[in-house]
Amino acid sequence: MGSLSGVIQRPLMAAVAVAMASVSADFSAKLPSPSIEQIGTSTSSVLPESTSSLVALISASKLPNLSFVTRIHVPLPSFYSPVNISGRSFVPDQICSSIASSPLMMNLYQSAELDKASKPAAAFPGSVPIPAPVPDVLYRWHLPEPTAIDMTGTSDCSSAKSRTVVVLLGWLGSKQKHLKRYSDWYTSRGYHVITFTLPMVDIIGYQAGGKAEQNVDMLVHHLADWLEEEQGKNLVFHTFSNTGWLMYGAILEKFQKEDPSLMERIRGCIVDSAPVAAPDPQVWASGFSAAFLKKHSVATKGFASSSESDMGASVGKSEVSQPQPAVTEAALLLVLEKFFDVVLNLPGVKRRLSDVLGLLSYGQPTCPQLYIYSSADRVIPADSVESFIEKQKRSGREVRACNFVSTPHVDHFRNDPNLYTSQLSHFLEDCVLTCCKHS
Repeated sequence: MGSLSGVIQRPLMAAVAVAMASVSADFSAKLPSPSIEQIGTSTSSVLPESTSSLVALISASKLPNLSFVTRIHVPLPSFYSPVNISGRSFVPDQICSSIASSPLMMNLYQSAELDKASKPAAAFPGSVPIPAPVPDVLYRWHLPEPTAIDMTGTSDCSSAKSRTVVVLLGWLGSKQKHLKRYSDWYTSRGYHVITFTLPMVDIIGYQAGGKAEQNVDMLVHHLADWLEEEQGKNLVFHTFSNTGWLMYGAILEKFQKEDPSLMERIRGCIVDSAPVAAPDPQVWASGFSAAFLKKHSVATKGFASSSESDMGASVGKSEVSQPQPAVTEAALLLVLEKFFDVVLNLPGVKRRLSDVLGLLSYGQPTCPQLYIYSSADRVIPADSVESFIEKQKRSGREVRACNFVSTPHVDHFRNDPNLYTSQLSHFLEDCVLTCCKHS
């Protein structure tokens, strides 16, 4: 597919102008601008895999505890220069178990320099270097919490968790900080976690073989390398909105092409606020509008339910009050919907989406699936999710679902953390950690 950046960006700029008119001056100051941070991120996204140190960033809070997890295998950034430690020469990716004893690896994880431009630079010779802002990375590796790991090696559950990576695929416009609450929950239960986000500019300027696909390729190669280290390692995917779900489809597609056996290593898939398994202009318009306007969008507002007890795993019968978009947001939605009605019917776009949606609809792994959605979602209609769930069940898939009823798009965890985490726990215990059922 050819480049869409020229086709998309001009009308989107007009749409953004409408979006900016719909909010206060204080919101305008918060809109993304070509800052040093964004420039650093954009530059880093095109680095080849062999030189990127942005992969496998470990949460800073875990670094002091690295000495405690010396026997946990962690995928390392591509770094091939021999390092001399204690009089021995070795290549880091051949001794994952020695990561904690390598100061160089510690520094690699801790600093995660995206490129030389992000290093502090002195304004004048002899002056104090001025720290540069830390760019938002594409994906980050999070180690399990030390307290969640059984060091005796006698727990089957702990062993299974240490061999499982949960891959969190963010929604349109999300950043690493937005996925932190989810990664923290998983790491506190003993799982490794990768959080992956794509810059919106890469999605807007999508082209075949471009930045977005290169970044997904980099993640796929990283996961494949980790899985191939030893038998028994597995993946769980947790996707957000249609953007994260489509990224999951792109990853499955690459797994199938490069090594179909990797599909068998996927033990479960959790889908939050998705899917709509068709190129629907209204859904795309709602998604981009929510990404542009953020908290000012009506998509961030849930239903005001008359009965809290109606929230649960099925749609309640309580009366709800549905908020309406402001006039300017309605205008933005209209512009975007007309725009995507054209773009989604371009032959190249239509063909690419058809391939990915077809795989997600008919070629998913046989692993269990959990769908978390809401009747109050203004981006992804609940009936679209329920229709897809029924089709997956008819195809023989093991499917679970939970309708949160009154919570907004990709905001179910924050609004009802108890229900959300209980759904995750039961799914992982019953469908992924089968060895724990009788422990």
